[in-house]
Amino acid sequence: MAERVYLHVGTPKTGTSGFQHALFTQRKELAAAGVTYPADRFDGQFLAALDLMDLPWGGLEREASGAWDRLTAEANSARGRVIISHEILGRASRMQVDRALSSLDGEAHIVVTARDLARQLPAEWQENVKHRRTIRYADFLDALRDPGRSREIAQWFWGVQELPDILDRWGGSLPPERVHVVTVPPPGSPRTLLGDRLAATLGLDAAVLHTTGDRANASLGVAESALIRALNERLDVVLPNQHYRQFVRESLVHQNLGVTRESARLTLPPDVHAWATEVSRSWVEVLAGRGYTVAGDLEELVPAAQTLPFVDPDHPDPEQLSQVGLRALAASVLESARLRDVEIELHEVIDDLMRQLDEAHLTRLYRTRERLVSFADSNPVAKAGLAGYRRLRGRNSRPT
Repeated sequence: MAERVYLHVGTPKTGTSGFQHALFTQRKELAAAGVTYPADRFDGQFLAALDLMDLPWGGLEREASGAWDRLTAEANSARGRVIISHEILGRASRMQVDRALSSLDGEAHIVVTARDLARQLPAEWQENVKHRRTIRYADFLDALRDPGRSREIAQWFWGVQELPDILDRWGGSLPPERVHVVTVPPPGSPRTLLGDRLAATLGLDAAVLHTTGDRANASLGVAESALIRALNERLDVVLPNQHYRQFVRESLVHQNLGVTRESARLTLPPDVHAWATEVSRSWVEVLAGRGYTVAGDLEELVPAAQTLPFVDPDHPDPEQLSQVGLRALAASVLESARLRDVEIELHEVIDDLMRQLDEAHLTRLYRTRERLVSFADSNPVAKAGLAGYRRLRGRNSRPT
């Protein structure tokens, strides 16, 4: 039985992709240190989260069936510490949380990584754009500020971002010292500081979490975000999802536009920034009174004063948009050329294999074998002889 199980349940846009990449790729090193990260594939814990919460997800929910039970079986058979991590777990209902905690044998600890709303709100809209949504920035912010939270996009956002509620659902039945809040450092902090805080919380060598690889999410500027949103409108119903993932999200965004941001950083309008600051202060007051274990400082959850001017992605600068559009076009042309070269190379390989096959069919030995096999189809004696030859050949080819 595991001694201790850490459930990292969110929040999105707090370095979770890099964290999970580091854990998955270094499972052997972690195991040697007495830490188990139960997953047989990179998205294994994501599938388990879908299964736990019975979430529809583009057909993946069928593949996820039974994944939570498989995950917990591996966790419960481990020794030492176990880490389970996925940011959508923050949305779990109280009933689903009860099932999750009761299915794990070790001492449960809840871990939440949290970042101030002034950074979370723009990042979440950008993530929606990268997943082919077409909602305008102003409409997105209005939906989130609606007290009724009537729109699906608002229900999802607050389900995975409302810190007091997430921590209450996941940690309400646990002693507060087993509920951990890890704050994301403010801009300008050392790049390794978040990893250091997480490592200290989980009892890991900090070097493990400094290896985020290429799984960190791409960050787009105002013009880049506006371009992808406009592209989504054009591709809305004509491009299948698998092609969108390959050519837009992976190639265009993650490998090109998101590598170097050339336009203004996405920020909040002044009135929304003031509202986000007020909400954040109320959260900090609630969390401070609960006695949770904090790595970092709860005050880091309060947005800093906004120094950058707000640039509206719903009305981007035409010149900047043109430059980003040319960059995207160039990237698409280069990717098309690369795929064409791969296609040509593949055809050459196939043609060479077909030529070799044709040459083999022309040899005297092959033609003789072909005639003997054809003769065996109509002659019982020849058929028996051919079967005996094949059995003898099979025995002789076995390893000794």
